[in-house]
Amino acid sequence: MGRSVPSGDALLPADTRTREIARELYDGVATAPIVSPHGHVDPRLLLDDQAFSDPAELLITRDHYVTRMLHSAGLDLGEVGLDPSRPVEPREIWRRFAESWHRFAGTASGYWLTHELSSLFGVNEELDARSADRVYDRIAAALLEPEFRPRALFDRFGIDVLATTDDPLDDLAPHRALAADPSFVGRVLPTFRPDAYVDPAVPAFASNVSRLLGATGENTTFVGYLAAFATRRAQFIAAGAVSADHGVLEPFTVDLDPTTAQELFRRALAGDLDAAGARLFRGHMLFQMARMSVEDGLVMTVHAGVRRNHHTATFERYGADTGHDIPVRTEYTENLRPLLDAFGTAPGFHLVLFAVDETVYSREVAPLAGFYPSVYVGAPWWFLDAPDAILRWRSAVTETAGFYRSSGFIDDTRAFLSIPARHDTARRVDSSFLARLVVEGRVPLATAHRISRDLVDSIPREVFKL
Repeated sequence: MGRSVPSGDALLPADTRTREIARELYDGVATAPIVSPHGHVDPRLLLDDQAFSDPAELLITRDHYVTRMLHSAGLDLGEVGLDPSRPVEPREIWRRFAESWHRFAGTASGYWLTHELSSLFGVNEELDARSADRVYDRIAAALLEPEFRPRALFDRFGIDVLATTDDPLDDLAPHRALAADPSFVGRVLPTFRPDAYVDPAVPAFASNVSRLLGATGENTTFVGYLAAFATRRAQFIAAGAVSADHGVLEPFTVDLDPTTAQELFRRALAGDLDAAGARLFRGHMLFQMARMSVEDGLVMTVHAGVRRNHHTATFERYGADTGHDIPVRTEYTENLRPLLDAFGTAPGFHLVLFAVDETVYSREVAPLAGFYPSVYVGAPWWFLDAPDAILRWRSAVTETAGFYRSSGFIDDTRAFLSIPARHDTARRVDSSFLARLVVEGRVPLATAHRISRDLVDSIPREVFKL
């Protein structure tokens, strides 16, 4: 069973001539394999290959794009299944979602969900209170069928590469098991994510570092701390990892002398760092992570500019990644200068910069990528992986950096079923952007076809060393 894509001209230009070219370009890549080099799907989903439990858990509870919209409409997150101490019947969660479906009109998540409901389950009627149970039953019945198991869907989606995001001390057993399983033909790659081990502001920082040092047998010194990271990175590489991801509020970097670094490390473990000291430590560690990427070859991705867990009460009750991460202004040019002075022209170093501050793309990220051979423009992320925002992003970066200094699309999702919808969105929007350039005489049609194919295949493979 092949992957279904929306019929017609969804997301393509309204102008007839441009739409015809966009449709031609899109048709050339619509069913191309999916390369997903950054995301958050749990690898155990594919290893265990268990049936999804119910429509609510599959399409609502795991997707914070969806739950945050429901919360903004007045629903408590506990009502949509995020409070394990207060179980809610899945059908009740679905009914609440259906009653609020009209609120998703015009949103990216509304478009993705419409794509999923139609292409996977044949649901083409509008969700509301009257249709909620009928649609729920249809999806629930489908989930009992073998073709809706995770591995079958992985094949149906045409996923060639799927990267996960993993704690530095994860044993990576699911990745090794999948790689050794002859019945599973896709590539599921771990990604090294050290945030909780490099930020002294994290409440568990000292205990995290203690576990890291204990697991690697290193001494409690800054030198031992760096060696522990190098050991774990090597183990990730052995398990197939190609990148290390860094989620930072501010992409500040600084190269400190060893004595200063050791003192900051000592104080960080003692809980004795003020805000300025913690900033220096984080900045030095981002610099050190770049040095390690130069040495071991892991692609370095930086997701900057999000205030995590903006609402304290929600974080305390429901935890992280529950929809209240909010963008802040981002500055890359000065913050990254120490890092790029040291490593920006290092052979083989790949640095992918993401942002949710749209102003930084044309002002800083594209010019940096247009000079430094190591720097690539990360795809629109989080609040910007939406049709109009992707178009704005292409316009902002292409005139300065071109297409081949961008990363290829990154779906960055925990919601497994949304992966094809998100990639399809990017393919349609990129086809629309390229079609306009063709109509305006700025790019030949044959070149546009090549770029369209490269954007979904050779570009992400090159950037992420796949």
